Amino acid sequence: MAITPISEPSSSPAAASGAAPWQAGHAVWQLGFRPFYLLAAVFAAIGIPLWLASYAGLLPGGLQVGLGWHMHEMVFGFAVAVVVGFLYTAGRNWTGLPTPHGAPLMALAGLWLAGRVAMLCGPGLLPALVDWLFLPLAAWPLYQVLRRSGNTRNLFLVGLLALLALANGLFHAAELGWLPLSLFLPVQAAIFIIVLIESVIGARVIPMFTRNGAPGSTPVASPQRALIAVACMAAAAIAWLAGAPAWLTAPLAFCAAGVSLANLLAWQPQRTVRVPLLWILHLSYAWIGIGFALLGLASLGLLPASAALHALTVGSMAGLIIGMMTRTTLGHTGRPLRGGRAEAAMYWLIQLGALARLLAAAGPAALSMPLLLAAGACWSLAFGLYACVYAPYLWRARVDGREG
Repeated sequence: MAITPISEPSSSPAAASGAAPWQAGHAVWQLGFRPFYLLAAVFAAIGIPLWLASYAGLLPGGLQVGLGWHMHEMVFGFAVAVVVGFLYTAGRNWTGLPTPHGAPLMALAGLWLAGRVAMLCGPGLLPALVDWLFLPLAAWPLYQVLRRSGNTRNLFLVGLLALLALANGLFHAAELGWLPLSLFLPVQAAIFIIVLIESVIGARVIPMFTRNGAPGSTPVASPQRALIAVACMAAAAIAWLAGAPAWLTAPLAFCAAGVSLANLLAWQPQRTVRVPLLWILHLSYAWIGIGFALLGLASLGLLPASAALHALTVGSMAGLIIGMMTRTTLGHTGRPLRGGRAEAAMYWLIQLGALARLLAAAGPAALSMPLLLAAGACWSLAFGLYACVYAPYLWRARVDGREG
């Protein structure tokens, strides 16, 4: 997802390259993006095939890979790992203070991984607790860094992490039978929270990235319009989650879509077509507006809700995630911010997967399964390619010898 540009402060050289991966001094434990991007990419590449195999009845018994697992893990497993890795990396840049690294980062990554294993073992109090603990324990050090530095501008992000933890808790409470609540509601709430993060941070940095990286561009960033977009998105999300009538939900969703797309047009996306590291951000941000427009249609009963939600998750969320994972990895490992064939392939695979998933939800029933398989293949190939190409970057110390 889009983030504030990170130009790291000068510091001491990175940890000795001779450290073993299980030692805190290894390069992979020096900044949050390294382990969490790598873990998230590998998990994304194998998680969707697991779900599709279960959906098709091809998975042997023992693993709990049902619809609840799929919804939960793609949001509270995959997306949350990237969010935390990004926030730790950006937080150090915003404040000049260290975010978790070394042994604390190893422990958090281990807890996240334990949560994924626990969720495969099926519902239960212990798996729920192991999974739920990650977000509060990950949010606390970020809060401390922002508070100590006086960086109140970004404290809202800690609040959104707290809301994600609340949504995750509600999911587990419903799964355990403690609350008479549909599992869909807390997952959908989490999706909207992450989309709000994307919208706020994207409005801060996409215009600047465009101005710096697309020759001849003059993008216009409007803080007022960005605030209106977020307010409309939040209102539409609340109306949807509360089951408000269509006469209220649909106009709010269409308003959110319109203002979001107006933001994007002011950032001159047409100037970025030759710059993969930029067009992926613009195209993925466009899916936010598309997703809310589809949400308005879904509230009117004209489309399945799945179409809108997958536009937001696969189109905007995964698109911005893959765009920023590549961008921040290149920048934070001391490499030039240039996208090549591998990056373009990842980006197109995600966009084609989003389109296929949308058609699977809204198109003819006879094509649903082939389109689901195509969407899953695109998704897994994209994140598998990231893992293969970028694992050496994440695993080794910065090429410029700086810390991080």
